[in-house]
Amino acid sequence: MPRILVVDDDAAILKLVSVILSRAGHEVRTSTHPVEALDLLKVFTPDLILSDVVMPYMTGLEFLEKVREDEKLNALPFLLLSSHAERSDVRRGMNLGADDYLPKPFTPADLTTAIDARLRRAGLNVQGGDTMQARALGTAQVVWQGTPVAWVSRKALELFFYLLEHKEVTSWEAAEALWPEKDESRASSLFHTTLHRLRKSLNNEAVISSNRRYALAADLNPEYDVYRYELLVTQADAGALGPEEIKELVTQYGPFLPGTDSPWVDDVRARLEQKQMGLLSLAAQAATQAGKTREAAQYHQRALAIDPMSEADWEGLTRALDTIGDPRARLAAQREAWWAVDLD
Repeated sequence: MPRILVVDDDAAILKLVSVILSRAGHEVRTSTHPVEALDLLKVFTPDLILSDVVMPYMTGLEFLEKVREDEKLNALPFLLLSSHAERSDVRRGMNLGADDYLPKPFTPADLTTAIDARLRRAGLNVQGGDTMQARALGTAQVVWQGTPVAWVSRKALELFFYLLEHKEVTSWEAAEALWPEKDESRASSLFHTTLHRLRKSLNNEAVISSNRRYALAADLNPEYDVYRYELLVTQADAGALGPEEIKELVTQYGPFLPGTDSPWVDDVRARLEQKQMGLLSLAAQAATQAGKTREAAQYHQRALAIDPMSEADWEGLTRALDTIGDPRARLAAQREAWWAVDLD
C-alpha cells in the first residue's frame, strides 16, 4: 500500500485529500504544519509527499528544501499544491526539486491521476526493501529486508529495543537495566554475550562502540512504531488530528514488548500507558460530542482496563451508560469492573 504524507494548513483540504487517497488504496498521514511534518518524517517514510505552497511560519518551498537536504528523502516524489495565484512559486519549486504541481481547485480524478503517475514513475518500492521496521506495541518483532529477524536469544531482542530507546549507553547501564538482579561481574558478562548474539542476529556492524559506549549503527535507522505512535499522540494533543484519526490511533496501542520483564520495560510501559490514557480521553470527548455515547463508554472502559483507579473515567463511564439506559451504569457508579462482559 503506497504511503502518502500530505501537508497543508487548511484542515478542510487535508480532510478532502485524505478521504480521496484513502479510498484509492493509499495509506495517508497528514500534518497541518511543515515543522511537524519534518518530525513525522523521522519515524515515517512515505512513498510520496504532497504539500501546499503557502503556509504560515514555513512555506511549502522551504519545507521542500528541508526534505531535499535529507539524504534519505531527497529522491522522494514531491508534489506541490498551488492555487492559480501562486503559480509564480511553482517554477521555483521545480528548481528546488519538486516533481510536479497540482493546481487548486482540483477534482478527485485530478488528484489520484497525478499521484498515481508519480508513483508509477518512481515505483512503489522507491525506498527499497532495506528499511528496518521495529515493532514493540503489542508485539516484539523486527523486520529487515522484508523478513522478520530470527533472534538468537530473547535477551538479544530486548537489548536491541533498549538501545533503540536509549540511543547510546555504557555496558554497565545496559547490564544493570537488563539483569538488575545480577552482580556487576555477572551482568557485564551477560551483556557482552548478548551483544554478540544481537550482532549475530543482524550483522557485526549492527552495534557500534566508541569510548566504551554502545549504540545501534546509524545506517539501520529503523522505523519504530513507538516513536511514530508518540509523535501522533502529540499531534492529537495539539488538536492536529481529527476524530477519525484519533480513533484509528487508539487502536495502534498495545503493551510494550509483551513477554519481557525488566524494570526499564516497565518504565516505558508506564510512559505509553499515560499517553494512551490521554488519547482515550480525547476519543471519549469526541464521541460524546458526536452523540456516540456507546462508543464513548467503550473508550472509558478501555481506559479503566489500563488504570482502574481513574476516577474521571469511572464518572464518564457511569454517565455514558446511564444515558443509553445500560443497567451496568449501577455497577460503574459502584466502581465495580465487569470487563468479562463486552459493551458490544
